[in-house]
Amino acid sequence: MKNNTYIAIMAGGIGSRFWPSSRTDRPKQFLDILGVGKSLLQLTYERFLKLAPAEQIFIVTNKQYKDLVQEQLPDITDNQVLCEPSRNNTAPCVAYTALKLQQINPDANLVVAPSDHIILHEEEFVRTLKMALDFSAKQEALLTLGIQPVSPHTGYGYIQFDHAQRMGPEPIHKVLRFTEKPPLEQARQFLKGGDYLWNAGIFVWRVKTILEAFQKYSPDIYALLSKDTACYNTPAEQSYIDTYYPQTPGISIDYAIMEKADNIFTIPSSFGWSDLGSWAALFEESAKDGKGNAVTTPYRILDDVEGCMIHTASNRLVAVKGLKDYIIVDEEDVLLIYPKSDEQGIKQVNQEAEKQYGKLFL
Repeated sequence: MKNNTYIAIMAGGIGSRFWPSSRTDRPKQFLDILGVGKSLLQLTYERFLKLAPAEQIFIVTNKQYKDLVQEQLPDITDNQVLCEPSRNNTAPCVAYTALKLQQINPDANLVVAPSDHIILHEEEFVRTLKMALDFSAKQEALLTLGIQPVSPHTGYGYIQFDHAQRMGPEPIHKVLRFTEKPPLEQARQFLKGGDYLWNAGIFVWRVKTILEAFQKYSPDIYALLSKDTACYNTPAEQSYIDTYYPQTPGISIDYAIMEKADNIFTIPSSFGWSDLGSWAALFEESAKDGKGNAVTTPYRILDDVEGCMIHTASNRLVAVKGLKDYIIVDEEDVLLIYPKSDEQGIKQVNQEAEKQYGKLFL
């Protein structure tokens, strides 16, 4: 039986909340941020090999990262790396991928996922995606994986689903609405209700189904990227994309399609997911010492230090005294010492560094 499962891994972001480790020329998806000897992109790619053969896994990235992708994933061919000439958010990225795959296999059943998430329970992750793929292969459905929330997280979007009804024997439910990053009290109410999930940004659909949705709900994106579909998977593709892709609106797939369509479904999931969006998120997922510190270097002298994230780019000795709940990131050219409680300010520090010193530390 022909395997119609295809994977699109989105790997074009800058990862500014992981500055100063994540830089414009080598963002976090290309880093061994977990200290396991492999980058987040490599871990994501290997995870998806359990669902599809290597030749059916595509990487969508910014043009400047093409060499990095091919360096880290040597089995990927040129045609499997989709190079965006501009950062226009996820809707144009998905439309480009779907139009390209339509020319390869009109029956393609596609998983779209970020390159920088943590999945602790990979067997459950693969089982959930197989369930989703089986459903989307038979239905005109757009699926998004929802994560069973374990806390009133205000940094995630939420999905409200029809808790009372399933679409058959599997736990697949109709989506009622999406809510972006609610305030704390609202997030607490979501958890009490039991019918809200975290939005993981992992999608499953047939190429045919998502392209029909673009034609209906985002015809401007569809029109621009479908002017010459015959060029896809040919030497003319990159020139065509360089011309028309920057003209597409910068909009997420959630706003462009998911919040408008009426055939949206979700699977409440639990597979040890984290979007790893910040140093605090990495801290939560990291092993800790007896004082609750997450430290990446084996060479450390810590005195009266509690609840700190200490990340170094080298094996230099780190000596710290009298700190609690801080983020310490030591790179060759930047040292960051910042309270975890004000972590959102790291992005502003990044912007201030650019303002004062140009691109030198970006």
